[in-house]
Amino acid sequence: MSIKEKLQKLRAEMEKRDLAAYIVPTEDFHNSEYVGDYFKARAYLSGFTGSAGTLLVCQQNACLWTDGRYFLQAEQQLVGSGIELMKSGQPGVPALPEYLAEHLEAGDKIGFDGRTVTRAFVESLRDKTAEKEITFYSGEDLAGLVWTDRPALSAEPVWELGEEYAGLSREEKLEKVREKMRDKKADALLLTALDEIAWLLNLRGNDVHNTPVFLAYMLLSGEEAVLCVQEKILSPEIQEQLKKAGVSIAPYEQIEELVGGLQAGRKLWADGRRVNYRLLEAIPAGVEQLDEPSPVELMKAVKTAAEMTNLREAHVKDGVAVTRFMRYLKTHVGGEKITELGAAQALEGFRQQMEGYLGPSFDPIIAYGPHGAIVHYSATEETDAVMQPEGLCLADTGGHYREGTTDITRTIVLGELTEEEKRDYTLVLKGHLRLGAAKFLEGVCGQNLDCLAREPLWENGLDYNHGTGHGVGFLLSVHEGPQNVRWRIGKDTVCVPLEEGMVVSNEPGLYVTGKFGIRHENLVLCRKGEQNAYGQFLYFEPLTMAPYDRDAIDVSLLNEQERKWLNAYHTKVCETLSPYLTKEEREWLQAATAAVE
Repeated sequence: MSIKEKLQKLRAEMEKRDLAAYIVPTEDFHNSEYVGDYFKARAYLSGFTGSAGTLLVCQQNACLWTDGRYFLQAEQQLVGSGIELMKSGQPGVPALPEYLAEHLEAGDKIGFDGRTVTRAFVESLRDKTAEKEITFYSGEDLAGLVWTDRPALSAEPVWELGEEYAGLSREEKLEKVREKMRDKKADALLLTALDEIAWLLNLRGNDVHNTPVFLAYMLLSGEEAVLCVQEKILSPEIQEQLKKAGVSIAPYEQIEELVGGLQAGRKLWADGRRVNYRLLEAIPAGVEQLDEPSPVELMKAVKTAAEMTNLREAHVKDGVAVTRFMRYLKTHVGGEKITELGAAQALEGFRQQMEGYLGPSFDPIIAYGPHGAIVHYSATEETDAVMQPEGLCLADTGGHYREGTTDITRTIVLGELTEEEKRDYTLVLKGHLRLGAAKFLEGVCGQNLDCLAREPLWENGLDYNHGTGHGVGFLLSVHEGPQNVRWRIGKDTVCVPLEEGMVVSNEPGLYVTGKFGIRHENLVLCRKGEQNAYGQFLYFEPLTMAPYDRDAIDVSLLNEQERKWLNAYHTKVCETLSPYLTKEEREWLQAATAAVE
């Protein structure tokens, strides 16, 4: 079926239910960033495959909202679909609630699957459409009626993450969470975020592409813990270990019944940002909801000593693989045919040589030339560019190892560059070095630091349309909160202070449509520095170990301090990786990390 035919089938189902509009978000039942194949209804109905976006289907038209990372991709993938692209955050572009308020008639009905949206989303719809007395239809998944060959719900085996990697046993973690519950006088805690459940139980799975989590809900009280999961994914050994920790097993679909069975007078801790609308609506009258972020969110963001040690090892392994990849591209492009997809396969091969490698942490972004300007470009057989001995290749990739998760971007010189490319490469590098060298007082948030990375670009009237940094999980999601580095502060923004043990990415960029894209990304670990009369200072320890491409640096644009930072980092990279490289690879790395004067 074509996209237009799929939308017509959906409209037919809408008409049966007297729906003026139907909303299809990206999310699964757990408000995950990335979702399994079963949940990719928005991609199926629209043809847009980016990881963020919301489709609105009305009887006469359809619109899709996405953010700046995907504007170019969405423009290309929506061609001929009849779906209008709504560029979120751009001047003159209404948000979805405002659009509905303007275009719906009084008394109209809006439909959506209540398991795939949050209460906050529904309230925003209700607030904006209140004057028109709009009603909601949330109990049915209409997309599933259209998607007749939908993949089955994933049910991959779960495996145990040893305490030597996690640093704490599941029993210790459960007790720490219960301490937080007692502090808040909460009788029960509802967990629906997949990474939080996996972290709490020291378990990992494979139900979400590139994210080692498993489909589950958890209801925790002072006396018991119930894990709602597809039982067949748990081995008898893991079930026995969970039982010893006081965790009982219930069917995945039973969570709504468990929530609905809570007794009046009890207090349920349920994060309204993460728990889906249908589950929140199932909370009985008389049960008080504590609507605050789950205590697990911050606990897993602050890495244990064991996790920090393991992460350093993971990044050494990854650095060896990425360094070999950079050398491969720089010495083979022009001599043999290498495409974007072929380069991604080559890098995957280098990573697979590393002991403990489990797989990619996200789909690789190997973007040559103009494709680099598409922030989250994903090569296909139709777009797979052949690399030439000229210009830049942006490589944003990552891996999961037993020792943790990596995420790195390097922009690699393949041949002759323009002066514009060298200048812009260096301006982005200046901001990247400044943020990486930040020293700041305890209590500072990522919002306070973002301008360090953007200042060299802002000084030249340039910018990039994405955040500068995100948290990274320990063998979990490559994107996690609550910490981040970004300058935009909206009415709902919660600024979270950086703490020792938090991992964030440092990834400023610059994208020139039709020409090239540049991004430099390291993961950094927040550490405690000196403490004096002014307070406790923090700094960033670089985890990522791989060279920048000196062939693109205009050294005249670097000040003395920036040169020192660059040389110190390159010295550390060379010293750290050299023992794992062949003689020829060491010689190449020594030249690639030679000091700039």
